[in-house]
Amino acid sequence: MRWVIIDKILGNREVKLRNWPTFRFLALTAAAAAFLAFFIKVAEEVVEGDTHAVDRWLLMLLRDAGDATDPLGPVWFEDFVRDITALGSPAVLGLFILITVFFLFLAGQKRLSWFVLAATVSGTLAVTILKEGFDRPRPDLGPGGIYVYTASFPSGHAMVSAVVYLTLGALIAGVVPGVRLKLYVIAVALLLSGLVGLSRVYLGVHWPSDVLAGWAAGAAWALAGGAMAHCLLPGNKDTQ
Repeated sequence: MRWVIIDKILGNREVKLRNWPTFRFLALTAAAAAFLAFFIKVAEEVVEGDTHAVDRWLLMLLRDAGDATDPLGPVWFEDFVRDITALGSPAVLGLFILITVFFLFLAGQKRLSWFVLAATVSGTLAVTILKEGFDRPRPDLGPGGIYVYTASFPSGHAMVSAVVYLTLGALIAGVVPGVRLKLYVIAVALLLSGLVGLSRVYLGVHWPSDVLAGWAAGAAWALAGGAMAHCLLPGNKDTQ
């Protein structure tokens, strides 16, 4: 009887392990759909103008009462936030991606390297198309030295940083041992993308709803990429 029970337990465990990739694929797909739905909801509110009052109120909370272009806080903190916002710039994110892609290529993970490159580049193209489509004006409250060239909605820094950091975080979390390390890696990825988005609002170059939509779209893109990896890279252990 004892061995029958043990065999049954091990058998159930084997079934669960065998089905885990399917469960993970479904979970990633569902999460991506949820974030996409949230992005669409925010976009609808922005198009209808329902977010403008709250957006402006939140922006002004972070600005000097006598000068709307001056963020609250000392000069050193403003400079610190400029450094944080650079973590979501095309130059920094592009370097991260190139370093990762070449590393994976040299490590023999050629399919995965091409997949990471395609996922991140396509995410960048997606935010460009979205900006052109919505064509929302910027709040134009940024301090001197902050230059912007594109439309406001959604935030490109928030969206692309979410795509890049969450994608890289998922890759690293897939190879580090233990639940605590995996959670730590994912938490760092979320923190980086979160700080980048908040910095855009503090500097006055984006409305809060721009950043919220950027986070949602970026998370949806990264999660959808993770789900696609199960289909396109079935032999790679990092995607299982």
